Amino acid sequence: MTTNVLNVPAEVHGHGDTGTALRFITCGSVDDGKSTLIGRLLVDSKTVLQDQLAGVQRGGETDLALLTDGLSAEREQGITIDVAYRYFSTARRKFIIGDAPGHEQYTRNMVTAASAADAAVVLVDATKLPWAGEVPDGEIVQQDLLPQTRRHTLLCNLLRVQSIVFAVNKLDAMDDAEVAFERISTALNAFAEAANVEVAAIVPISALKGWNVATRHANWCNYEGPSLLELLEQLPVTEKDEAVPFAFPVQWVEKFSASADTSQGRRIFWGRVASGHVEPGQRVTVLPSKQTATVAQVLNHVRQQYAVHAGHSAGIVLDRELDVSRGDWLLEPEAFEPVREITATIAWLDDEPLVAGRVYWALQGHRWVKAKVARIIDRVNITTLGSEPATQLEANSIGDVVLSLQQPLAVLPFAKSRALGSLVLVDTASHKTSAAVLVQPSVTTN
Repeated sequence: MTTNVLNVPAEVHGHGDTGTALRFITCGSVDDGKSTLIGRLLVDSKTVLQDQLAGVQRGGETDLALLTDGLSAEREQGITIDVAYRYFSTARRKFIIGDAPGHEQYTRNMVTAASAADAAVVLVDATKLPWAGEVPDGEIVQQDLLPQTRRHTLLCNLLRVQSIVFAVNKLDAMDDAEVAFERISTALNAFAEAANVEVAAIVPISALKGWNVATRHANWCNYEGPSLLELLEQLPVTEKDEAVPFAFPVQWVEKFSASADTSQGRRIFWGRVASGHVEPGQRVTVLPSKQTATVAQVLNHVRQQYAVHAGHSAGIVLDRELDVSRGDWLLEPEAFEPVREITATIAWLDDEPLVAGRVYWALQGHRWVKAKVARIIDRVNITTLGSEPATQLEANSIGDVVLSLQQPLAVLPFAKSRALGSLVLVDTASHKTSAAVLVQPSVTTN
């Protein structure tokens, strides 16, 4: 039988970091059972109150999906539209879970959820793959996956989601669950290898019945690994960009106020440290003005004076007054060379195709600049996984482009820094989010 565990980290065997909450999402194709899986996790972890369970009864049975599908349109249509976040915990760990929509129309919502996730559970509905069940003797079995399964996996990989887990769902409805799981595992392994995607594990589950979700379902599908929840309890969280030079996007400028006693009458620049750390005595450069100053004080989120590290909120007081406003960046001097042209991989999320020459708003941190699509290099064929020439990118396409920026930005390749290597493109007329932008190593000219 093909292995159903590719790269289960050592943490799974009892040495994981369970002190930090794990942010994970469920994704995959429409009706694969994502909302039902989350409902099952909430129920089995005893997070749902009895009156909540009573409110999701349909025809005498519990509809677990309704525990996350809160919008009226979601309940009417039976699909997930917006990302629903839920919180639960076990004796070993706390979790923040996002239920991402599977419909192609709402891929932008899935990308938003994946961009901040430590792990992704990609569901695969065994009942939608006819080759997974019994086939007549001599018939060739075409082991291909649904487009959204492939697309969501590729997007999670592009967005540096650290742990990707495939959960093969609805195997309880198959005539021969063991054969179905073996064939699907083979297809997933082949796809992951071709796409260069590292997968933590492939787990057979029944979200409806709870098999292999919170507890192991013994002797099922010839699977001897941990249950899905046991696996999630041991997955590592994404490390912050601590080794990257200091970068800080200014979100809010607090003028002289009640905190003047701590800021000594100077303005406090609040935001979240994107990379590195900040402490008093540190020299910083302001982008775009390129003026320099020394950090006089650093306040944490409760206004105590501490050094603050990547991923945490901080208030920074400089030793002299500079013209700094929302959208500016405080940077380690000479650590970044701001550029006006970048090469990037983008996930195109707009309904209208992307064509060269169009101008969009680009958002990095809290800074808005105009960005022109100078050139479309290629796009990814999600079936063959190869690159092919392209003159435009249709909705939900993934491709490489060159962007020309109206003003320089300090960027790093996304593989090195999530915060400094990611931007969002927004349509200047409709204000719709058009693309997720991931900077590639060839961050070209100044």
